[in-house]
Amino acid sequence: MELTLLGVGLGLAAGLSPGPLLTLLVAVSIERGFPAGLRIAVAPLLTDAPIVLLALLLLKDLPESFLGSLTLLGGLFVLYLGIQSLRRKAPTLQPVEAPPAAAKDLWQGAVVNFLNPHPWVFWMSVGAPTLVSGWRQSPWDAVGYLVGFYGLIVGSKIGLAWLASQGRQTLRGPWFRRILKLCGLLLMVLGAFLCYRGSVLLWG
Repeated sequence: MELTLLGVGLGLAAGLSPGPLLTLLVAVSIERGFPAGLRIAVAPLLTDAPIVLLALLLLKDLPESFLGSLTLLGGLFVLYLGIQSLRRKAPTLQPVEAPPAAAKDLWQGAVVNFLNPHPWVFWMSVGAPTLVSGWRQSPWDAVGYLVGFYGLIVGSKIGLAWLASQGRQTLRGPWFRRILKLCGLLLMVLGAFLCYRGSVLLWG
C-alpha cells in the first residue's frame, strides 16, 4: 500500500510538471480538441516500457554521454515542434475530429516523451531502484507502484487535456493565434534548454 501511494504521488507530480510533453498537450488540445490531446496524454504508456526495462537492467551504469546524446536529440525535436507552431497561420479552430492526424499526434507525443531526459533520469535514479525494492518485498507491491504511477501521470494529463480543450470554444481569432504562438515559443525555450543540457553532459 505504501508503494502504491508513493507511485500515486510521484505520478501526479510528474503529470503536472511543466515540460515539452505538457506544452505540446496543451497546444494540441486547444487547437484540435480533447481527442487530439488524449492521444498526446497516453504517450508515456507507449514509450516508457523500453526506458523502464533499460533502467532495471542497467540502473545507473549508463554513461553520461548516452544521456547527453538523448537530451540533445530531444531538444532539437522540441525546437522543431516549436518552429512548426510559430509557422501556423490559420486563426480558426481545426475540426475536433481529424482522423488523418491521429497517427501524427501519437507519433509526436511518443517521440517527445522518449527523447525527454526526465523519464530516463527518473527511472535510472528513483523509479527502478524503488521498483526492484518493492518486488523483493512482494510482486504486488511493485505492481501497485506501477499502477499508481502511470494511473496518475496519464490521468492528470488527460484531465489537463480536457481543461485545455474546453477553452477552445471561447478562443477566436487573435487570441487563438496568440496562445498557439505562446506555446510555440515555450516549446522553443524548452528545446534550447534541453540542447544546452545535452551539450553540457556530452562535452562538459
